[in-house]
Amino acid sequence: MSSKQLFDLTGQTAMVTGGGSGLGRVMALALAEAGANVVVCSRRLEVCKEVVKEIEALGRQALAISLDVTAPESVVQAVEKAVSYFGKVEILVNSSGTVFETPATEMPLEQWQSMLNTNVTGTFLMCQAVGKHMINNEYGKIINISSSIGFKGVDPEAVDSVGYTTSKGAVMTLTKDLAVKWGRHGVYVNSIAPGVFTTGMNNPEIPGTLVHKAGPIIASQVPVRRLGRDDDLTGALLYFASAASDYCTGQILVLDGGLGSK
Repeated sequence: MSSKQLFDLTGQTAMVTGGGSGLGRVMALALAEAGANVVVCSRRLEVCKEVVKEIEALGRQALAISLDVTAPESVVQAVEKAVSYFGKVEILVNSSGTVFETPATEMPLEQWQSMLNTNVTGTFLMCQAVGKHMINNEYGKIINISSSIGFKGVDPEAVDSVGYTTSKGAVMTLTKDLAVKWGRHGVYVNSIAPGVFTTGMNNPEIPGTLVHKAGPIIASQVPVRRLGRDDDLTGALLYFASAASDYCTGQILVLDGGLGSK
């Protein structure tokens, strides 16, 4: 197989949660550019429809689906729609996520539960529903989006959200365990752990976002001296989504500009 063929996703179908905005949108478009048809899912159907238009402009097929990853019935219905429309789902990207910044001593239980329900339970429910389909077809690629801050404690001046760091650490363990359980069925489960990327949730130029104040401080500490950009993510995504990673499962690929190596 040639190098180009290793990364070619032509004829495959990818399902991206949180695909209507931020890094989810970036990944949905990257998968389409690599040849995949894409199911774009999030709670906000209208933004998903806008991404579908962008994908169709690339010459690929796409479908927008309203999805609440914390609701089992919504997950099952979304997967059924995707399979009914395209016949198969070979690639799943779990990008839905939420974050609240509150000191640990003050964090309301509702915030804690919301982050775990969306970031962990939502990821599990999607893996479960799509995983059954993939196991039946004896093939699938699952990419869970965790975070580099899920590995260890984080200075509160950078990110003050114990619920978020806890949830992302859990996503990594979920990834490894499912990889062990499902590898024999031809289902690969890996995770991308981004550092701080410039998105709607993380934009130092927009007041009220997670790193509005801390962005310049964080960038100065990153060995490559900048925050992550869209293109920094897509190569890793396409590796895990394609035949290029057919001997790789249960792995966490950190994209943090070297910050975690310090």
